[in-house]
Order: sequence, then C-alpha cells, then structure tokens
Amino acid sequence: MPKGFYAVPHPRNETVLSYGPGSKERAALKKAIEAARSMVLDIPMYIGGEEVRSGNTKDLRPPHDHKHILGHFHAGDKSHVEQAINAAMAAKGLWANLSWEHRASIFLKAADLLAGPYRYKINAATMLGQSKNAYQAEIDSACELIDFLRFNVYFMSEIYRDQPESSPGVWNRIEYRPLEGFVFHYVFANRLPDILENFCTAGKVNAAKITIFKNYFSGIRTTHIDQVDDTVRESGFLQYLHDYLCGVNL
Repeated sequence: MPKGFYAVPHPRNETVLSYGPGSKERAALKKAIEAARSMVLDIPMYIGGEEVRSGNTKDLRPPHDHKHILGHFHAGDKSHVEQAINAAMAAKGLWANLSWEHRASIFLKAADLLAGPYRYKINAATMLGQSKNAYQAEIDSACELIDFLRFNVYFMSEIYRDQPESSPGVWNRIEYRPLEGFVFHYVFANRLPDILENFCTAGKVNAAKITIFKNYFSGIRTTHIDQVDDTVRESGFLQYLHDYLCGVNL
C-alpha cells in the first residue's frame, strides 16, 4: 500500500458562468435542455449499486409546465428501505478500509466531472425540474455541488491533520474511526459524512421528487450511497428506529 502525507488540492469557489447571449455555455445549456425535454426517463432506485424498480411509478413534471412529462420514478416502500440499510451495512467495511486519499479522489473526480462534461446536464435538469433560470441553476446546482465536494475533501484532510500536542517520552495521537452504523440523508446535500468512512442511505420524499430527475438525467449514480425514492411515511420512521442509525443529515 502506498504511504505518504498527501496534500489535498486547496479548494476555490467554482467560477460562476454568465450564460450571456452568444456565449458557449448558453448554447451548450440550450442543447442540454432540448435533450432533456425530448425523452421520458424511467428512473429506478439504486440499492447496493443495482437498479431496483418497484413498479409503483410517479410522474415527474416541470412545475412551470405541468402538461409535460420528464419521466417516471419508482417509489420505494418499507422493504426497499430495509434493503438499502442492509446493503450499506454490508459494504461498510470495504469503504471504511479504503485509504482516505482514495476516498478523497473519488469525490474530487466527481467534482471535476460536474465542472466539465456534466455541468450543462445538471443545470438543464435543475431548470426543468425546479423552474429556475440559468443563473440560479448555475449557482444552486453545479457550483454549489462542486464546492461541496471539493471543500469537504479539504475539510476532511484538516480534520485528520488535527492532532494533539505530545510531551517528552509520550506520543499522543488521534485515530479517527467511522461510525458503527449508517447516516440517513433526507435529501442529498452535504457529502462530508460519506467521505469520512460512513455509509449512507438516502430517502427522497414526494416534495423533493424532482431532484431524482436532476440526479438521474445529469448522470449522478449511487455506489456506496444507497438511493431510495421513499414516499411512504412509515418507511422513513424505520430508519429513525433502526439499531444502526448513527446520524441524520437534513
């Protein structure tokens, strides 16, 4: 296994593009919007890295254009929440034992992809799914998520670097270890718990269902993070009452 004291790239806020008339980003965004409106997506849940379809589908429509259907997502129930928790716990050891720099590289790569080839897809999906204009989508979707990924990797390295002082003949040190269970994300936002060795499940309630379209259309897939599109109230309570629930990220 490689050894070294690795320096994480110092993060800087992602540059906000203008999308002004005649700009390259404006043309690319229009093309992405046309592509999104030209298809009707069948969006599964992702549990343990596998596509899961419940057959209980819900329509995804733009808030500003109710007649148009962007796609359908498969709603989860109590059994899918249980599957997601079990899948997260089964894979927990592999993720926790992965060296921190390799965990960090995954999230930094995701940030680079969002800043590059997937930028216009996620912004187009945000505009269609949440009725935002180009500038709002650029700030709230692409730039914010890119910054979350890059800054949280840097914050993780600072946490690991924070060590106690030692006295003569004594070496004091702190070893950071993961939680014993899983963290429940109500919606995808801050990714720091995932980077810090903790496995997560994600529940999407009906009010936030359009975010499912944004994630799917823009190419965001879950691996160790299990995504369950949960519209059943009792399924959410299952996670809160679970023995291995270690945190809730709202």
